[in-house]
Amino acid sequence: MDAKLINEIQSEFIKNEMPQVRTWMEVEVSQTIKEWGKERTQKFRGLVIKTKWKSPLEKTITVRKTTDWFSIEKIIPVHAATTSKIEVLRQFKVRRSNINFIKKLSGKAARLKEVKK
Repeated sequence: MDAKLINEIQSEFIKNEMPQVRTWMEVEVSQTIKEWGKERTQKFRGLVIKTKWKSPLEKTITVRKTTDWFSIEKIIPVHAATTSKIEVLRQFKVRRSNINFIKKLSGKAARLKEVKK
């Protein structure tokens, strides 16, 4: 297939209001969930561990949320119809593009240095 044709078709579905999300950011993602004929908005707040995309429409982010005893990871498609809003809360200083090493750390070792704007 021609790459220009694919990009032209996908450009209709790309949301331009979404921010550039990178692995060193703490984000709050609002997703629309449909249950029993009703819609509600659910927010998920956490650290972006990994970004992945082949084309702009297929961009996904892996967000990790740590509570007291366990952690939750969600893979969220950025330009999906269910993803309504992504808000960047904080940014951290990290030298790697994939920060999966943070899964093994806990307590003070898991702290990241915050970058002030």
